[in-house]
Amino acid sequence: MTSKPLKILAISGSLRDNSFNSAALRTAAELAGDSAQFTFASLSEIPLYDQDLRDQGVPTAVETLQRQVLDADAILFSTPEYNYSVSGVLKNAIDWLSRVDPQPFADKPVAVMSASMSAFGGARAQYDLRRILIYLDAHFVNKPEVMISFAHKKFDDSGALTDADTRKFIGDLLQALVEWQMRLSNGKPPQ
Repeated sequence: MTSKPLKILAISGSLRDNSFNSAALRTAAELAGDSAQFTFASLSEIPLYDQDLRDQGVPTAVETLQRQVLDADAILFSTPEYNYSVSGVLKNAIDWLSRVDPQPFADKPVAVMSASMSAFGGARAQYDLRRILIYLDAHFVNKPEVMISFAHKKFDDSGALTDADTRKFIGDLLQALVEWQMRLSNGKPPQ
């Protein structure tokens, strides 16, 4: 019996059209080839969290994201760093998903990377994202850590990642995510 490709949901913490983080996720999908089936989440239609709005029901965009997370075998985030933390749009989406039933991040294998024009490569945002999702029982790949510093020098104008070392690091992270997912599912590949 052959196993199906790992279903990975890619979530970018940036809404910007030419986002380095979204480009990093596209690079991951390219590197995965046939071994993974990538779906790209959209956070652009998710309203700001408001309990009054939640009391009226769960917005369609939130239900869509919840279903995507539940259907995925694993999640791959790429987040920019805003003011030493994750972007507001990413935190908002997580806040919504923490208040739906079932809460979709529970027991989900997760990996994170970040891209930034700074020398730190988004490290502080990654650590905050890990802290936020640990509370929601997500299971993070610990290593390798992929922090793409000086991202504006590593992607070309079309969004293609041109830095060979960074491409290798992303490939290594993907391999670690696949192995982590299999370990969490008792060594069984996705069916």
